[in-house]
Amino acid sequence: MSVKPARYVLDSFALLAHLQAEPGGSRVQAVLGRASKEQTEVFLSVINYGECIYITEREHGLTAAHSLIAIVDQMPLTIVEADRKLTFAAAHLKAHYAIAYADAFALALAQEQQATLLTGDPEFQAVQHLAEIEWLPQP
Repeated sequence: MSVKPARYVLDSFALLAHLQAEPGGSRVQAVLGRASKEQTEVFLSVINYGECIYITEREHGLTAAHSLIAIVDQMPLTIVEADRKLTFAAAHLKAHYAIAYADAFALALAQEQQATLLTGDPEFQAVQHLAEIEWLPQP
């Protein structure tokens, strides 16, 4: 009987913490290191990916956003498209809880994949009963 490896979902907070060497970034790096050895699986919603891109472009410019894309596309993670099922699940969460729409995608993906959500975003405190959350330190 084989044990299923742990699964993680990154939200934009976690991904940016890693890419910008913020507190919590080392934990994300450790999870990605395990994923590169196929010891865990890591998922990122394309919606949260887009959020990281626009934040980076707004704060650091288009060249930095293109660099972010090049780096993320090489990471050992699965980018999950916002299909009908995931979008409806995120919409349902957004309808019932005071969280950002992009955060609803991360939460819905964590539920779908039965994965631990890595985040430091305090907005998730209101929904921490809906999925397993590993809290990263805030900057």
